[in-house]
Amino acid sequence: MVELTQIYMFIIIIVIIFISQPIFAKEQELLKGFTATPDSSVKSFQPLLSDSLGNYSFGFVRVDQTQLALAVIHVQSLEQVWIAGKSPLAKWSSDIRLLFNGSLVVSDKRVGVLWSSYTDGDRVWLSNTSNLLIESSGDQKLMLWQSFDFPYNTLMENQNFTSTMTLVSSNGMYSMKLGPDFIGFYAKYDANSNSDQGHLYFQHNPMEAKAQVMKGQGPIRAMVSPDGFLGMYQNGSTPVDVLPFSSFQQPGKGNRRVRLEPDGNLVGYYWARSSWLVDFKLISNQCDLPSSCGPYGLCQPGKGCSCLDNRTDYESGQCVTGENKLSNDNFCQTKYGILRRTGVELPNKEIMAYTIMSSLEKCESTCEQKCTCWGAVYSNTSGFCYIIDYPIQSIVEVLDVTKMGYFKVRAGHGKDNTLVGLWVGLGLLCGLVLLLLGVGGMYLYKRENRGVKGYVEEDGMNGGVGPYKNLGTSSFKSIELSER
Repeated sequence: MVELTQIYMFIIIIVIIFISQPIFAKEQELLKGFTATPDSSVKSFQPLLSDSLGNYSFGFVRVDQTQLALAVIHVQSLEQVWIAGKSPLAKWSSDIRLLFNGSLVVSDKRVGVLWSSYTDGDRVWLSNTSNLLIESSGDQKLMLWQSFDFPYNTLMENQNFTSTMTLVSSNGMYSMKLGPDFIGFYAKYDANSNSDQGHLYFQHNPMEAKAQVMKGQGPIRAMVSPDGFLGMYQNGSTPVDVLPFSSFQQPGKGNRRVRLEPDGNLVGYYWARSSWLVDFKLISNQCDLPSSCGPYGLCQPGKGCSCLDNRTDYESGQCVTGENKLSNDNFCQTKYGILRRTGVELPNKEIMAYTIMSSLEKCESTCEQKCTCWGAVYSNTSGFCYIIDYPIQSIVEVLDVTKMGYFKVRAGHGKDNTLVGLWVGLGLLCGLVLLLLGVGGMYLYKRENRGVKGYVEEDGMNGGVGPYKNLGTSSFKSIELSER
């Protein structure tokens, strides 16, 4: 009886051990000759490789149902922590193949190679920190390639971020890079822009409390510490700057990571057994984000968002047409309106270049004469004139009415063709009605033989169409149209 009980206990232990093993992906290394194709029945993620603890997995990810990316994910949350190529590689199709022939290669039967690690290794494996590695065989097992050298939008714990790397938000609009002595955040508002760097919208300089950045002593690097901070280093392990998280120096908080979000903010998280909890935000004030209220939006501290023109309903989620907010233009060759607003300033004025000018008119004239200028913000007290050479994003409302904004708004772009046709039809109809009224009026004029003056004097009306000030209602105060 005792022996039977021991057998039962042994079986139970074996079952428990089996169940507790990672089942999200069977393989813990890929060797030369490995191949895989997307499975049409998979709805979100097709695992190909797992780390030894089963926390992270490498495989195919469906993007927007029809496209494919090669990624490393956190298994429990399905969060993507690394993506090859930083964008979908191809359509989810049986024509796609992943192979390991010394290099990891994604290819299409019709197109050819879509992505490659360009290595000559012997095995691929996934570390318990989510780092995908390619190694050579032999006694030393040299590391030839690692995904930590090619981050996507995320930095994991103990992952070095160097001056040769870039974090890019999932929408492709924002990026994070290291300067000689700062962390820079850049926005690419115009998808057709030739500028690779983008527009600098936020800059963090080190406090240098314990160490200083020394010129000529090598580049700086950044790293997420297990102790709960984002550190900047130059030489050695002493940080030149520490950005503490909420859980700073609190052990046992689980895996940590930071991610560049689609709104341009850098946000830190730690894994709390069932979810990722926010632990840090680099930009704490919502109005300091580059486009917190969208293009031509007005961020009101403590109140929320509205539109710069004071007429468009922000609840619609769009203050301007798509063309005005996404692409650059030559304003010398297109029609545009002028939007003026008092009590406004730029969210990133501290890092923007400015010119001291004697008047608002000169500031506006400088922008007006510059074909690529989208607007300008001027301060009457300091004389600072900020020229905006990118599509207008969110502007911050301030109580100081001496700070004024001048913004160009392209006219006639982005309107729905159906609406345009409807207005054209209504215009033709109104023209026809006016023509008939004119003919009838001439007929009555000749018949009654009365002059226009008689009608005017009888009705007590002045000549003309009425004073111009009748158009000066609140709805017309902020918009002026001009042609260039």
